[in-house]
Amino acid sequence: MPLADALPRDPRYLQIAFLSSFLVAGVGWLGFDIPVWQPPLIILTACVTQWAMTRLFRTPPVGYLSPLITSLGLSLLLRTDAFWVGPFAAAVAISGKFVLRTRGKHLFNPTNLGLVVAMLLTSHAWCSPSQWGHSGALLGWFAAFGLAVAHRSFRSDVSLAFLGSWVLLKAARIFYLGAPWASLQHQLSAGGLILFTFFMISDPKTTPDHRVGRVLYAVFVAGLAFFLLHGLWWQNALIWALCLTSPLTPLIDRVLPSGRFQWPGGGVPERNDACVSVSSQPA
Repeated sequence: MPLADALPRDPRYLQIAFLSSFLVAGVGWLGFDIPVWQPPLIILTACVTQWAMTRLFRTPPVGYLSPLITSLGLSLLLRTDAFWVGPFAAAVAISGKFVLRTRGKHLFNPTNLGLVVAMLLTSHAWCSPSQWGHSGALLGWFAAFGLAVAHRSFRSDVSLAFLGSWVLLKAARIFYLGAPWASLQHQLSAGGLILFTFFMISDPKTTPDHRVGRVLYAVFVAGLAFFLLHGLWWQNALIWALCLTSPLTPLIDRVLPSGRFQWPGGGVPERNDACVSVSSQPA
């Protein structure tokens, strides 16, 4: 049996498996400063919020795979010294899928939205993008996992376009400054970059529908993040850049229309680029 046929048809199962392995590796071997109760509390809040919002907006139930992915992403990136911040971020992330929508599509990546709102509204939240250290073997393993997930969900194009743009911008800066090229490897070997590239910007529900639009979107995110980081010296520039760029997706979809993505199992036939029917479900 080919490997592709042995993998789950829905790429969210792979996302859950890989994100869970990242979290286990972080807590078990890399010394993440995460209270043992925090991930379960975030997961519970995300799932309860999904249940409540589904009933409030009277939408068809779509399961709990997406809330689980969101809560795992928040557990990996969000750090706080107050117990309520994690559940608050999870509630915001899931609620945003139902409230902040246009043309049947939610505007923001849920994990990204939860992080941004928590950091904006409270001094008890911060993002921890470099906690994996700089182990090339470990990050390469994570990147391979991430690329498999992005490819399975038809979004490897946006991941590779972003990563290629980011590497070129960083290399150009190294060349301009005359800095040693070893510093480029150090800057690129961050776990947060891998997580962002293959599990956040590649979200098929919040990226443009057309392939050309996705590439333009990815290049713009990379350019804006580069400016925020090296021009304005913002921390967590990738997180902020994605949040600021997300509202452009409806405009790109209008200029470059294409088939709307639908998760497998939603009763919509697949094609090579995405699925052909527009869904109003917020999963």
